[in-house]
Amino acid sequence: MIEILGLATLGVAAGLTSGLFGVGGGTVFVPALTLIVGLGQLEAQATSLAAMVPVVAAGAWRQHRAGLVDWRIAIIVGIVSIGGVLAGAEVATSLGDRELQVAFGLFLIAVAAQLAWRAWRPSPLPDST
Repeated sequence: MIEILGLATLGVAAGLTSGLFGVGGGTVFVPALTLIVGLGQLEAQATSLAAMVPVVAAGAWRQHRAGLVDWRIAIIVGIVSIGGVLAGAEVATSLGDRELQVAFGLFLIAVAAQLAWRAWRPSPLPDST
């Protein structure tokens, strides 16, 4: 019962961050599944991908109802991403757990640094024309 409550809490957290920031699976699920649940890195990544299917569907539907989804762009990016995810999964399954953890950690650091840089850099001056 405690495990189900913990997984439900994880689901709520991932759902909230997905809806609020457009992220959740990789940034919330994977670390929680490795650190809290005890899955290996590859298992956590694979489980996260599967768990995100209903989250993505619900979030996309809600944003569609608000008129915010550009379906042309979404379809093009989504279709092209299939090749990338297949290649990425092939690479991931060829790496050891430790190498995958390091690569994932470096990826998260790079994303965090880029977001921090964009948030803290001076805003461009408004056009005075």
